[in-house]
Amino acid sequence: MEYFWKQQDDIPYGTGYPLFGKEHLTSTLLTLSAVCLFILLFTRLDRRKRKQMLRAIPFIMIFLEIFKDLFLVTIHRFSVWYLPLHVCSIGIFVFLLRELIPNEKTKMILGEITVILIMPGSLAALIFPDWTVYYPVLNFINLHSYLWHGLLVLYPLLLLIDGEAKPTVKHIHYPILFLCLVVPGIYAFDKHFGTNYFFVNYPEKGTPLEWLAGFMGNPGYLAGYAILAIAVMLAVYLVIYTIEKIISTRKMP
Repeated sequence: MEYFWKQQDDIPYGTGYPLFGKEHLTSTLLTLSAVCLFILLFTRLDRRKRKQMLRAIPFIMIFLEIFKDLFLVTIHRFSVWYLPLHVCSIGIFVFLLRELIPNEKTKMILGEITVILIMPGSLAALIFPDWTVYYPVLNFINLHSYLWHGLLVLYPLLLLIDGEAKPTVKHIHYPILFLCLVVPGIYAFDKHFGTNYFFVNYPEKGTPLEWLAGFMGNPGYLAGYAILAIAVMLAVYLVIYTIEKIISTRKMP
């Protein structure tokens, strides 16, 4: 517990844990197990309580973000690196808008972005976390990161289960247009401040982006990044379509 409230600059380098080490795999497994438990709970709720649970998640995430930022401000460690500008952080705004905007068409579009873009991005963050090298397991930022990404995975799955989101590959232009609107501004911000939101300034070590940059260079890897992002979206659509077909087949007499 020595480093629980310590931030990256106050922890000796190497105090963290390795990617795909037992700490990482155990933490990810526990996070996804908690997601499954909440899904089970959700399926046992009535319609009104399901709505309440869905609406509560974005507000819980706002509280977590504010608490984290206030903590960093208190210890004089808040910086441009901690702004909610990663694809996972931006998820909180997508979730919140989807819950607050009454227009059904807008809800559908934001739901599509939530399931097809935010959810796989959050799963990728759990598989290739960029914080493990800096923080030990029993550290506030480390635990906050797993909780945050767990909620980012949970909310889209609950939308799917409740029928609030009904993704179709015919709507793939929604998440693509979202990226086209958001990424240029993020890229300009990264270049100006030397940050790496969306990983568009340089590839993160230990990720597929580093492999792409190995033979495509930088910024050449961004072309591969775009192709990879579209491929992942198509894969998510395929998985959802396959599951829906299996379920519908089992319901047939």
